[in-house]
Amino acid sequence: MKPLTYQETIHYLYNSLPMFQKQGGIAFKKDLSNTLVFCEYLKEPHQSYPSVHIAGTNGKGSSAHSIAAVLQTAGYKTGLYTSPHLKDFTERIKVNGKPMRQEAVCTFVSKHKVFINSLKPSFFETTVAMAFDYFRHEQVDIAVIEVGMGGRLDSTNVINPLLSLITHIGYDHMEFLGDTLAKIAGEKAGIIKKKVPVVVSERQEETKTVFTNKAKEQESDIYFAQDDYQVEIAHAEAGRLVANITQGETLRYAGLQLSLTGLYQLKNLPGILKSLDLLNLQGFTINDRHILKGLTSVAELTGLKGRWQIVDKHPLIICDTGHNRGAFRETMKQLDQVSYRQLWMVLGFTAEKDLSSVLPLLPKDAYYLFCQADIPRAMDIQTLTQSAREFALRGKAFQTVGQAYQHARSVAQAQDCIFVGGSTFVVAELDDLL
Repeated sequence: MKPLTYQETIHYLYNSLPMFQKQGGIAFKKDLSNTLVFCEYLKEPHQSYPSVHIAGTNGKGSSAHSIAAVLQTAGYKTGLYTSPHLKDFTERIKVNGKPMRQEAVCTFVSKHKVFINSLKPSFFETTVAMAFDYFRHEQVDIAVIEVGMGGRLDSTNVINPLLSLITHIGYDHMEFLGDTLAKIAGEKAGIIKKKVPVVVSERQEETKTVFTNKAKEQESDIYFAQDDYQVEIAHAEAGRLVANITQGETLRYAGLQLSLTGLYQLKNLPGILKSLDLLNLQGFTINDRHILKGLTSVAELTGLKGRWQIVDKHPLIICDTGHNRGAFRETMKQLDQVSYRQLWMVLGFTAEKDLSSVLPLLPKDAYYLFCQADIPRAMDIQTLTQSAREFALRGKAFQTVGQAYQHARSVAQAQDCIFVGGSTFVVAELDDLL
C-alpha cells in the first residue's frame, strides 16, 4: 500500500474521526474505554515516563507551556501535549518546543490505521494515543499533559502523574460539565489520583470544598497555591508585564518580566511555581535560575501563540484565544489599561457559545467587525450580528476572518488598537494571514 502523504494523513484524521473542535458534541465520548483499549494495544506508552496533568477552565494551556519551558531550561527533555492547535496539527504534540515531525504523524497513522478503523475512536482519542506513543519513542524525561475538556472523562485521564494541577474554574462547556461552578469543578477534580499530590491555582469559594473532599477521598495532599505565593504587578503595558512574587514573608522574585503578558497570567503563576516546588521534592532539580529563564521565555521555548499576543504596534494589534466569560472578563480589564484613539474588535464565536454571558462584558465604544471562522462549528454571522445589536454593540458583518481583519487594518489609524478574538479558530485564521 502506498504510504499516505502528510496532507492525506491529516485529511483522514479530520474527516474519518469525530472531531469536537469542528463538529461539537457529536465527537464527545463519555467514557475512557477507547483510550484504554488504544493504550493497551500500544503497550501502555504513557507508563514509560513521568508526567504532570493539568486541568481547568482558564489558564491550563498557559500553565502547561510555562511548566514545560522551565523543565526544558532545567535540561529535561520535555514532552508537551495541548489542544487545540492554531495553525498545524503537529503543534499539539511537542518535544522541547518542537512540534511532532510530520513524517512521524504519517508513520503512526499508516502503522495503526487498520486498528483505528476497527476501534473507531474520536479524533481526540487518537491524538492522545499518538502523543503518548511519540513521547515514548522520543524518550522524554517528563511529559506535561493538558486536559482537553473537563477531566474525569477526558481521554488524557488514563495517566498516573507525579502531580495534578487545576487552574481557574469558570463557566464553559456547561452542556457537558454542568451548570454550576461546583459541578464543573467536580469534573475537573476527576484528574486527582490516589495519593498523587494536587495543586489548585486559585482558592475559589464555590469550588474549594469540591477539591478538598476529592483529595481526601483519594488520600492525596492538596495545595492551594495562593496560600504560598502572592503575585503583585510591578509594571504592566501592552507587550510588557513585570511582577513581584512573594513566598510567605519572603520576596522570592523581584521584577520578573514575563513573556506571556496577559494580566490573567498572574493568576496562573502561583500554581506553576507550587507545581515546580513539588517536582523538586520528587527528584527533579529546578532552581531559581531555571524558573526565571523559563518564565521569561515561554513563547520562545514552547512556541505558544495567541495569549495576549502583540501582533503589531502601529496600530496596536492584539489577539487572544480566550473565549468564555471568565477569560473575556480578564481580557477586557487589560484592554481598559491600553491607550488608544479607537478600539476595533474583530470577533467570531462557535455556534454553541452563550452570547448572553460574553457580549455584556464588551465595551460599547468599540467598533465591531463580526466574522465567521471557516469551520462547521462557527456561529452564523447573522446570529452574531443580531445578538450584538441587542446589546448595543455597533459594527459590521463580514463573511470571513480575513475580510474583517483586512478591513480593520485599512481603517485603523496608527494610534488605534485592533483586538482579534472570540474563538481559537478566529485567532488561528489570523495566524494564517500573518
